[in-house]
Amino acid sequence: MTDLDLRLVRYFAAVASHLHYGRAAAELHIAQPSLSRQISQLEAQVGARLFDRTRQGTRLTEAGEAFLPHARALLRISGQATAAARSAAQPTRITVGYTAGLIVTPAVRNVRHRRPDADVRTLHLEWHEPREALLDRRVDAVLTRLPLRTDGLRVTILHDEPKMLLIPVGHRLVGRKSVTLADIEAEPIPRFPDREWDAYWRIDPRPGGRPAPDGPPVETIEDKLECIAAGQAVAIIPAALHTGGLRPDLTAIPLHGVEPGQVVVATRAADRSRLVAAFRTAARDCLTGSVEHC
Repeated sequence: MTDLDLRLVRYFAAVASHLHYGRAAAELHIAQPSLSRQISQLEAQVGARLFDRTRQGTRLTEAGEAFLPHARALLRISGQATAAARSAAQPTRITVGYTAGLIVTPAVRNVRHRRPDADVRTLHLEWHEPREALLDRRVDAVLTRLPLRTDGLRVTILHDEPKMLLIPVGHRLVGRKSVTLADIEAEPIPRFPDREWDAYWRIDPRPGGRPAPDGPPVETIEDKLECIAAGQAVAIIPAALHTGGLRPDLTAIPLHGVEPGQVVVATRAADRSRLVAAFRTAARDCLTGSVEHC
C-alpha cells in the first residue's frame, strides 16, 4: 500500500479544479514547472496518469476522474481532523471568512471587545469558496452573499444589497442615472462555471422566460473585470463592489427593476461553539446595513 502525500493530493485537486496548470500554480503560489513535477510524482505514487495535456488544454484522464472525488474527500477529512484538534487545544479561536466587497471588521471588533480571551482571525475567500471553506473547517463563519447552498449550514440574512450594472467607461450607457434590464437586453454577460451563481447574476432567464445573452466564460472576478474593460461584456454586480472602488476603466450605474441581492452570515449547522454564536450575534448587531451599529 502506498501512503499518499496530502500536499500532492491538494496540488492535484487545484489542477483538477482549474484544468489549467498556470492558474493552479498561481493559486498554490508555486512555479508552474514545480507543479508539473509534483503532479508527476503523485502519478508515480498512484500508478496511473491523472491528466492529459494537449494543445486544446488540460483534461482529466479516466483514472483522474476516478481519483478526484476520493482526493477531495481525503482533503476534507484531513482539514476536519486538523480543525478538530486545534479546536480542542485552542477552544477560544475562531476564523471568520468574507468575500469580495464585504466588510466584516465591525463584527470582528465587537467579538474581540466582548471576548478579549478570544483569538479572532479573518480570511478572504473567493466567490465560490464559502460553503467548502465552512465544511472543511478552514473558517467557522462566513460573511457572503446569496446564492449559497444551505444544506449542512445555518444561514441568516443580514440585509439587502442593491445591484448595479458594471460597464466600460466608453459604453453607450455611460452618463445614465440608472438603467433597467430592457437597456441591456442584448448585452452579453460573463458566465461563471457554477450554474446557480451564473443564473442568479446574469438574471437567466429574464422576465418573461427569455434566456439571458451568452457572454465570455470566466472563472474569477478579475477575469470578469478584464472582459468588461475590453468591451466584451457588461455585468450585474453588488453595490458594495462599486463603493469599494473599481478599475479606472470601469464605471457602474444603479440597476432598477430587479430584486436586490442579500448579504448573509453562514456557519456550520451543527456547530455549538459559544464563540461562533457570539460572532453570529455580532454580525446581526453590527452588519445589518450600510450603517455600522457597533
